[in-house]
Amino acid sequence: MDTYGNDGSGGAGAGRRTFGIEEELLLVDPGTGEAVPLAGALLDLYVRPLEVASGPVLTAEFQQEMIEVVTPPHATLASLERDIITGRGIARQAAEDVGVRVAALGTSPLPADPHPVQLRRFRAMAEEYGLTAREQLTCGCHIHVSVESPEEAVAVLDRMRNWLPVLIALSANSPFWHGVDTGYASYRSQVWNRWPSAGPLEILGSPDAYHQLVHDMVSTGVALDEGMIYFDARLSRHYPTVEIRLADVCLRPGNTVLLAGLARALVETAAREWREGIEPVAVPSALLRLAAWKASRWGLRGELLDPHTHRPAPALGVVNSLLHHIHGALKDMGDLHRVEDLVDRLLAEGTGAVRQKEVLHRTGDLERVVEDAANCTVSTS
Repeated sequence: MDTYGNDGSGGAGAGRRTFGIEEELLLVDPGTGEAVPLAGALLDLYVRPLEVASGPVLTAEFQQEMIEVVTPPHATLASLERDIITGRGIARQAAEDVGVRVAALGTSPLPADPHPVQLRRFRAMAEEYGLTAREQLTCGCHIHVSVESPEEAVAVLDRMRNWLPVLIALSANSPFWHGVDTGYASYRSQVWNRWPSAGPLEILGSPDAYHQLVHDMVSTGVALDEGMIYFDARLSRHYPTVEIRLADVCLRPGNTVLLAGLARALVETAAREWREGIEPVAVPSALLRLAAWKASRWGLRGELLDPHTHRPAPALGVVNSLLHHIHGALKDMGDLHRVEDLVDRLLAEGTGAVRQKEVLHRTGDLERVVEDAANCTVSTS
């Protein structure tokens, strides 16, 4: 996946747009539920199984209390789903080898004292950004979707930006922070947006404009390097993909599968609009920030901002608008029925945030919230 093109391996290629997932998981003590800084020990012992030599891998992240599971690119939702489940299983076993568990939680429900991984870049970030960096123990889900050219990539960023806040609502899985109920469905979004380089993009129109913006941001010295360009969706620095970055890590594997299916269809729909000469919707990024805040606050249990009118609307109606918007792409890629089923299940069962709060209401114990989350993380049902 290191060049743009039509060979079906990295670029969209003959109508087969590939996609892959990066999921960040918390490492938690099985007894207390607290986040524990054992990523280094885990990765020192971790050996990639031979039977999944081309499958998901585990990598380090910013804090030692978390690891990341990365899948390779896939052409079908079914094969990606298998790797998401496999990757979480590998993470579970690796965690058990050092006496901990993995939990797909956007934030730690219990108080935590994060420890940055001891790499020069991470140490520099911790020194430069102070409390923002020190408290940045958040777990997200990043979705890479292949594109055929830099021109298509930027056209996609321009045309799907007004739909991205809906993914925050669908993935919301972080209602607790330092032992407190925040009142947010996705408090991770609030913590993440403390980074000065995070948030929505304006419409850019060309690869040159995108790269000039990145260059200008790094030149200010506020963003230390290109890796710190934390747009809600951005061009990957290493692969011919658009990377959608604003979702919480999902509690259940099925919710991650749903996000992936929606993300690929959003990219495909945006690319088709570009090829058909449809101009992007000229909504200011300030309104997109408000839409993201609304989604972060309420998840699916309240109103969102309608991506067409930018006015409050019931969450169910906004989700249905999203499905209508990407219906053709979902159908053409064979994902329609699976995505519709997963949406129905999510609406019936609630997001990860809803489940966390229900467990707390039932047990009165945040440790039980973490325990339940660790069980859901590796569930295949």
